[in-house]
Amino acid sequence: MSENAIVKLQQLQDYRFDNQFADVAQPLQTDEPAPLGGGSGPSPSQLLAAAVANCLTASLLFAARKFRVALEPLSCEANAVVDRNERNRLRVQRIDVVLRAGQPVAVAANLERLLGSFEDFCTVSQSVAQGIPVHVTVLDADGAVLKPPA
Repeated sequence: MSENAIVKLQQLQDYRFDNQFADVAQPLQTDEPAPLGGGSGPSPSQLLAAAVANCLTASLLFAARKFRVALEPLSCEANAVVDRNERNRLRVQRIDVVLRAGQPVAVAANLERLLGSFEDFCTVSQSVAQGIPVHVTVLDADGAVLKPPA
């Protein structure tokens, strides 16, 4: 399966843009945080973290359903850690992702196999991880660590 992700941007004012996605009726408005922008929408760094988080969550959901392991409803939090590089330029240094199952997870058949494979099928996180470290933790609803970050 081949899929191109086409986005068209239109400047609205200053650093605020409408992002029009192919086959999506409603545009998404983005903005830089203050003091550069007005913070009226997600920033590019937040969009990057959201893309990684969404893809990983969907991949975990697909694997859980495939292996018949009850994890739903899933939630996720991602943090794109931004800091200055050696040239004093702001860069995303890493993305920390915590996925949480919506219920306690006892020992389940195929759980280890599921947790060992779902990341490999995530198009976005695997692509981003070629240049930015992505650290993934999976917890159950009680906070038990099912998969620590590698």
